[in-house]
Amino acid sequence: MSEQPLILWVRRDLRLGDQPMLAAAVATGRPLLPVFVLDPETEALGAAAKWRLGLAVAEFARALEKIGLRLTLRRGPALAVLQALVAETGAGGVWWSRLYDPAAVPRDIEVKAALKSAGLEARSFAGHLMHEPWEVETGQGGFYKVFTPYWRAVRDRGVASPAAAPNRAVAPAVWPASERLEDWDLGAAMNRGAAIVAPYQAVGEAAARAKLAAFLDGPVDRYAAARDLPGVAGTSRLSENLTYGEIGIREVWHAGLRARDEGRAGAESFLRELAWREFAYHLMHHTPQITHANWKPEWDSFPWRGDNPDALRWKQGMTGEPFVDAAMREMYVTGTMHNRARMIAGSYLTKHLLTDWRVGLQWFADCLTDWDPASNAMGWQWVAGSGPDAAPYFRVFNPSGQAEKFDAKADYRRRFIAELSRNPGPEALAFFDAVPRSWGLDPARPYPAPVIDLAEGRARALAAYGARKA
Repeated sequence: MSEQPLILWVRRDLRLGDQPMLAAAVATGRPLLPVFVLDPETEALGAAAKWRLGLAVAEFARALEKIGLRLTLRRGPALAVLQALVAETGAGGVWWSRLYDPAAVPRDIEVKAALKSAGLEARSFAGHLMHEPWEVETGQGGFYKVFTPYWRAVRDRGVASPAAAPNRAVAPAVWPASERLEDWDLGAAMNRGAAIVAPYQAVGEAAARAKLAAFLDGPVDRYAAARDLPGVAGTSRLSENLTYGEIGIREVWHAGLRARDEGRAGAESFLRELAWREFAYHLMHHTPQITHANWKPEWDSFPWRGDNPDALRWKQGMTGEPFVDAAMREMYVTGTMHNRARMIAGSYLTKHLLTDWRVGLQWFADCLTDWDPASNAMGWQWVAGSGPDAAPYFRVFNPSGQAEKFDAKADYRRRFIAELSRNPGPEALAFFDAVPRSWGLDPARPYPAPVIDLAEGRARALAAYGARKA
């Protein structure tokens, strides 16, 4: 067995450090064959996420070369690709890090069963989360449906220390043929938007670690309050790197723990947000329908609208509500959106515009470079009122009031809305270069009137809520 290579099927674990699968594989002393498979499940990613994944894969390939390995690229159904590689290379097994979304789980079960039935070693590792979703249980042995008790359960729960990156790995005598990443054209659907978004991406393990260090060097002290201010650089901005596994969650958690032990004021809040991400995966594992159906079935009868002209105005950042529009435009320019702004934009779509949360969920999945299946689903259901830990439906965020509270000097709105400034900055103008030409948007046009009066929209939402409860 020591002579037979191991195939390492890499997915969202594109780093060398804090990588349990890689550390265990290197420790065997066997030749290692890392492979990335562009399978149908990966092909189904939204435009921005698939483009950003391509950047992550390219950077990880360069990192592997530093320890003597190459990343083989293959396209096709995962099982067929892996079986073909086993036949070509004489590999004795396939290892991978677990994923938990409804598309990945059945695929991985099929792969493991088929490989084992062929007498091969098929082994999956933890790696994407601090705690496997089935490990954290209530006192009754069930799963948590509310975040606060989940947080109490994991706050002081032990988290494995991150493994160091290997300095060297054993390469096979012959490398299998690899496809070319550029031939996959993973950014095709981004069109002209890719050039606008590219400067805002911090790709790879070194960039992720630099962001974490910069955050812990100062902003963490103000995190509890500054995390709600979209006009301030008050967050870690690690979401994109955690999404693609460019930094390990255990590494981030232990860094946060050290900051808390040092008395850093915002460290506890930061750790809580890392646990919120874990909670999303906990729920997705136990209730996978959260990604596509109302978590609370009683919401199935709610009269949300499907895609509609008002929702198009929302997608275009042309609702006439500056806080909402700034949020949407930030996404087109940078590839991401501030968390407070996500809540406001989501509430406006689902409540003021009475549009189904799945319209927003799919749009974010197509436009966010930090798209995460669990966090995106839980966030949309939370703000819509149909999900776990949801705000009461009658709590309707007022975009104007939220702007006064969290963007008092209008820094965020002016940054991204050209029509609100006599001399708009480059980011405000870049929005018009990023969006589809078919929208026909022009910074010279006046800023649009609101789609709906905020008080009227709130009253309509509450009436719909009352009718559902009747």
